[in-house]
Amino acid sequence: MQTGAHIVLSGIQLMLAGLGIGLLMAAPIGPVNVLVIQRAAKRGFWGGIAAGIGAVLGDGTLAAIAAFSVTAISEVMTGYSGLIQFVGGVLLLVFGIGLLFATPKLVIPKTGRFELWEHTGIIPQTFFLTVTNPGAILGMAAMIGGLGSLIGGLDTYLEALVLVASVMGGSLLWWLGLSELIATIRHKLTESRLKLIDRIAGVVLLAFGAILLAKGLFRYLA
Repeated sequence: MQTGAHIVLSGIQLMLAGLGIGLLMAAPIGPVNVLVIQRAAKRGFWGGIAAGIGAVLGDGTLAAIAAFSVTAISEVMTGYSGLIQFVGGVLLLVFGIGLLFATPKLVIPKTGRFELWEHTGIIPQTFFLTVTNPGAILGMAAMIGGLGSLIGGLDTYLEALVLVASVMGGSLLWWLGLSELIATIRHKLTESRLKLIDRIAGVVLLAFGAILLAKGLFRYLA
């Protein structure tokens, strides 16, 4: 941790900066956004939130690596960026193919609503998609690195912890809003429309996966 901050940020300001970083990292349309929309449309609010939680944990992991300056881990992630991209591309291709051949059904639970625990299987999937996304890795490092340069570094581990928690909070706010939005209009969906959503999501994930796989192979073989 560096000392002698050029600009002294209060705890509230640091939290707001972290919330902003979390929102900025989550908002751009990418593979995780596609999966959250697909899950929320198919399974309702908690289905979308479960998918988002994986991304929140992934963002928290990347934020911690940047904020706590875990040099060894950062060097591994940078040194093996081609392999990471390759793995991420394969995961996206698998998910995309799964959605293309899925037979969606509007599932209504007996209690009238789903619980979060019923969707926990999606959490590790979106977590790995987040931590193997080179855009997320570089974006998080750039944003937290830029903030660190602005304030002259984080003086204590408590400040770093506050920043990481705030980043996760900002990310979670995005997934809460997106899941609620999709769940609100979910009642207008039919199984044929769900099938269309699955197919579109599958094609988008395949496209992301193909691009990521090509970049990963290029870096890995170069």
